Amino acid sequence: MTRARASAPHKAGLTDPAFDTTVIARAFTGRPARTLRNHFVERYDRVAPVGRPALHHLTGPPRRAATAAGETRLIHLWAGTGHRHAMTEPAARTFARPACGL
Repeated sequence: MTRARASAPHKAGLTDPAFDTTVIARAFTGRPARTLRNHFVERYDRVAPVGRPALHHLTGPPRRAATAAGETRLIHLWAGTGHRHAMTEPAARTFARPACGL
C-alpha cells in the first residue's frame, strides 16, 4: 500500500484546530503555494524574495530541523481549502469513492 509522504508534523497540522486558515504564500520556496497559515508564513511571507529554487534550498535545513522537532509553526503545511475533509485511508479507497462524496 502506498502512503502519503507528508511528515507526521504536517499530518498533525492538518487536523490541528489552531491552523484554521489557508493562504497563498511563497515564504518557503519563493513560489506561491497554498499552505496553512502558521508563524513562519506570518513572519516571512511579506519579505520572501521571489527566488525558486534558491529560497527552497535556503529554507531547507531549518524546515528539516523543525520537522524533526515536530514544530508545526515553522514548516510548510501544504493544504487545499478543503483539507478538513481529508481522511486517513488507503489511496485505492479514496479513488474508488464517487467524486460527489457519496
